[in-house]
Amino acid sequence: MLRLILLRHAKSAWPDGVADIDRPLAPRGLRAAAAIGAYMVQEELLPALIFVSPARRTIETWEIVSRHWPAHPLPAYERSIYEAPAANLMRLVTAQNEASPLMLVGHNPGMEDFTTLLLRREQRAKVLPKFPTGALAVIDVPVANWAEIEPGIGTLERFVTPHALGVTKEKD
Repeated sequence: MLRLILLRHAKSAWPDGVADIDRPLAPRGLRAAAAIGAYMVQEELLPALIFVSPARRTIETWEIVSRHWPAHPLPAYERSIYEAPAANLMRLVTAQNEASPLMLVGHNPGMEDFTTLLLRREQRAKVLPKFPTGALAVIDVPVANWAEIEPGIGTLERFVTPHALGVTKEKD
């Protein structure tokens, strides 16, 4: 059994004149990333292999989430995650060996679509119709190697949102 951790970047800001790839986190995103990081330590959800989109908001999310973790592997910044459809994320995952948990830090609609693709039909409603910013999906797949993964075989072990951890939409 292998485990996949999918994390959508935390809430980002929309400053005027800033390219999409360069958008930073909003104050709420900073709080959400810290809460998700603390939750992951508390629940022992630490990855063995990490891929992060090169967008500023995903890098900032990753840096805050992992700030207080014990020793962990450095992430690979993977361009194919930025604005990626589910098919790109599937190719990235199936190209890995058996490192588990495997973590991707990326964007919607890719994170939501990839989660939908992997989960058994009856579990999809637990993450749909929206995969909010800062949300974390933990998916277990009954394979020994990532190359064996197929659509519809994953089991949602948990789906956690910043809101569920007490991060509110206070005016930033």
